[in-house]
Amino acid sequence: MIILKINSWAELLFGAAIGISVVFIALAILVILFEIVQKIMIGQSKKKQRKAGKKSDEIVDTSANANEIVAISAAIHLFFNETHDKESNVITIKQIEKRYSPWNSKIYGLNNTLHR
Repeated sequence: MIILKINSWAELLFGAAIGISVVFIALAILVILFEIVQKIMIGQSKKKQRKAGKKSDEIVDTSANANEIVAISAAIHLFFNETHDKESNVITIKQIEKRYSPWNSKIYGLNNTLHR
């Protein structure tokens, strides 16, 4: 099954140009939609503050500028990506020679029935 048949460089460049233009148009539409939603949300926030009885000079602009948003999102990204340690998955077992201790000696056990 042939999905795309390209015969020349002109067709290849034309297809690439169409693909790139579709991506940039979609991104531009998303930017415009985000700006519209932001303006609507700010308007609703100001409307709620007016309903609460605040005067126009007391209304606080709750929108954050772009630099604050970038700083907050970068901090959240770093926080969530550094929560797990990177481990080498190497297990090292070292044999340790135990010194003599009467606490681990079996000859002094409670079940010793030999009488001297």
